[in-house]
Order: sequence, then C-alpha cells, then structure tokens
Amino acid sequence: MTRTVPGRTDHVVVVGAGLSGLAAALHLLGAGRRVTVVERDASPGGRAGRTVRGGYHLDTGPTVLTMPHLADEAFAAVGDSLAARVDLVPLHPAYRARFADGSTLDVHTGAEAMEAEIERFAGAREAAGYVRLRAWLERLYRVQMRRFIDADFDSPLQLLHPDLARLAALGGFGRLDARIGRFLHDERLRRVFSFQSLYAGVAPERALAAYAVIAYMDTVAGVWFPRGGMHALPQAMADAAEDAGADLRFGQTVTRLERSGERITAVITDSGRIACDAVVLTPDLPVTYRLLGRAPRRPVGLRFSPSAVILHVGTDRTWPGLAHHTISFGAAWRQTFRELTDHGRLMSDPSLLVTRPTATDPGLAPPGRHLHYILAPCPNTALGPDAAEWGELGPRYRDSLLTELERRGLDGIAAAVEEECLVTPADWQAQGHAAGSPFSAAHTFAQTGPFRPRNLVRGTVNAVLAGCGTTPGVGVPTVLLSGKLAAARITGGARPGRPRPAVREPQGRPV
Repeated sequence: MTRTVPGRTDHVVVVGAGLSGLAAALHLLGAGRRVTVVERDASPGGRAGRTVRGGYHLDTGPTVLTMPHLADEAFAAVGDSLAARVDLVPLHPAYRARFADGSTLDVHTGAEAMEAEIERFAGAREAAGYVRLRAWLERLYRVQMRRFIDADFDSPLQLLHPDLARLAALGGFGRLDARIGRFLHDERLRRVFSFQSLYAGVAPERALAAYAVIAYMDTVAGVWFPRGGMHALPQAMADAAEDAGADLRFGQTVTRLERSGERITAVITDSGRIACDAVVLTPDLPVTYRLLGRAPRRPVGLRFSPSAVILHVGTDRTWPGLAHHTISFGAAWRQTFRELTDHGRLMSDPSLLVTRPTATDPGLAPPGRHLHYILAPCPNTALGPDAAEWGELGPRYRDSLLTELERRGLDGIAAAVEEECLVTPADWQAQGHAAGSPFSAAHTFAQTGPFRPRNLVRGTVNAVLAGCGTTPGVGVPTVLLSGKLAAARITGGARPGRPRPAVREPQGRPV
C-alpha cells in the first residue's frame, strides 16, 4: 500500500499556483476537499508565467505542450474539461530541425508523414529504422507510464515488478544515444530523438535509454499550443479551480509553517494565518525544505540540471525558415554536453530552440509584429558562472546569440528587435530555483524514480511535495502528474462527489 496522509485532511492549503499546484488543487477539489491556494505572484502560472511588454505577450517558462490529456484529467476531476477552457492547436510540424550543414528536417508526429520525411532527408534505410524506433518508443512508453512515471514511491522495492523486467528487456537501462543508434545511423536524426535528455539534466551518451520516453512525448504523442500562449493553461486551471470552490489568494508570500509535533497546523503568509489539515508544497526544493525545517538525508548532495538563457525578442519582421518550434543545431554535439555538464562553460557552438508563437497566434504581438523566444542551454550557477557574473555576462551573451542566429540565416534579426527581455540563471536563482536552474534536480539514476526526492518528507506527516524537483520529475506532463500524485497522497486516490467525464485527447485545428 502506498503511504497516505493520516488523520483529517478536510482543508488543504496548496502553496504555489504553478502547474503542479493547480493540478493538485483540482484533484483535491474533485475528491471533496476544501482547498486554499496561496501564490506569491499576482497571477497563476509559476514558471509558466506571463509578461507583457510593448504589446508583446511573453510566456516566461515552457513553450512546448505535450500529453494534454494529463491536464484534461485535472479538469475532469471537477467535472470540467480542457477543451471547454482552452483552444488547443496541434502543431504540424511539431518541430523543424535545422543543421549546421544547411539541411532541414520537419518532425511530424504522424507515422506515415514522418517516415516519408526521413526517407526524403536521409534515405530508405533510415526511414525503415524510424519505423522500428517508433514501435520501440511506443512499447517503452506503455511499460513506463503507469509503473514508473504515474506512480508514488515509498521504497525502491516497489521497482520489483514484472514491468521492471520488461523495461530491461527493452534496453531501458542501456545508454540513450547507443540505443537510438541501433535504429538510426544518421547522426543528425539521432540528435532529433535524443536532445530532449538535456532538459532532464543528462547528456544523451550518459542518459538511461528509458529517457527516450521524452522523445515519445515530443515526436509520437504530438505537440500542441494553446491560443493565448502557454500561460493560457495555468490561467484556465486557476479559473476552473475557483469555479469549483477553491480560495485563490494571489500576492501572498508564505513565510513559515506552524506545526504541532509532526503535523502542519497552519500556513503563515505575509498577510496572515491560514489553518489547515494538510499542505501541498510546490516551491523549488531548497525553499520547501527551509519551510519544513529539514531536508532528507542523502549519501551525496543533489545534482542540478543545466540552466538556460532565454531571450524574448519582439520584432518588426520574421523569417520564413522558422516553424512554430525550430531547433537550430550547431556542428558540435558531444563537446556541447561536456561544456554544459562537466566544464561549466557556455556552449562554444550552441544548439538553440527558437519558438515563434505568433506563427500560430498572431494576437500575441501587435499587428504586423512577431515574437521569438530563443532558448540557449547554459551551465547552472553551481558549476558555471555564478549569479553575480551574469550581470555583466548576460548582455554580452545576448549579443553573441543574435550574432550566431544572423550567421545561421536570420538576417537582420538584431536590427529588427523592438522589444526584448533577457532571462539568465541569475534571474532563475532570484526566483528561488536552486543552482539558478529552472529544471531542478537532474535525472541521474540516483535521482530518478524512488531515488528522486520523494513527495513525503520524514518528520512531517501531513505535508506533500509537488513540482519538478520531486516525483516524477521535470517537464510539463510530469509536473502535472506530480500534482495528481500529491493529491493522491492526501485522498488515497478517492474521487467522490463529482461526475468525471471521459478523458479524450483534445481536438484542435492543425497549423
């Protein structure tokens, strides 16, 4: 039996109105709990926030939405639906990959379209390899999802299940890059199906092959975009929670937790005291542990993922070679990962994600203008430049990124900028993210599954953690799951009192 919070849990305070906190709130409401959500910012979203500058609407966090049915589960818990709240658009292609040799590949989630695109790009042998790879990714996902991702862990012994043997038989405990290489020989294609491990904090040559499940989410399950930007999702979740009876309190910072023995009895904010029977804590791990007054003992300290520099630019023009999401790969590959994860240096030949949300929703910018989101992975502040150094380094790196994009075909981008916002590891650190990384603890083997910081902490019986630092980990789908799993620790998984519509993958208009 999975451990649950003992005693009364009638009133739950959720600290943080990010995706994990809002998912927890909706699942708790659906199980009949009274819920208060406390958020330090003036609006919901957390990392998935929103900034408006000069008429440009900037998503401050994730830009890629996969597995939207996991969000729909949260809405369904209160008898609502994602489709009723958010206009989701499936992206075709999901990505466009541009390589240093000038070649391009559109990443389609439809099997036939992607097979044809790979045959055009790299020939029939690679297309046949893709068909086998896709089948392997689908099997990998089925084995992992319920047992190892959508699951609470109390002990490593819970891994002792027939699905563990199935995962081993699929090669899940080998190395990601080598396993992808069994299907695809073209190095450019191998990058497309393995670069995702960087956001889990591990280089493809070191990551477990099990992390190919992230490639499944990106390249098989589909990529979506909410009209109004990614921030439309947490805003809709907050609206649904409020309509279901949640008390949402924005602009309030939690300063401490009041306790009696091992129970949290109240959440203290800068505006007052909120009595509670249980609490869900979604801030990054160091903040959460500071509130709890203790951190779990680990044989070695947590290792955190690389960070990212994000440059938002509102421009008076765009470039026809850009899709909604474009991955611009440098010529270097293994060297890049070593720089980020071993040497703490900026990428000498960067691979960049360029998102153009106005390709799908022109209303995010003033008429005739365009919005571009440029993400450059960089070392975290524990390994690379510290927060103080970024004050001077940030503007210089901004210039170098625009120069590199000019060199890669975005002619005149620097001169086209009308509004901009630069986010560096110093900004992430100021927001409370450990080591200046928005991606939290890396997904090394020792920080995965039952070895990841658990959502229950010894010494406190009625506090549950949610968010990317705990189970199951980093990414929009997993963070949504973390909220559901946190709620299940409090409710025991029960969902009485409200009708629950069937969960369907939302239908949208292709782009």
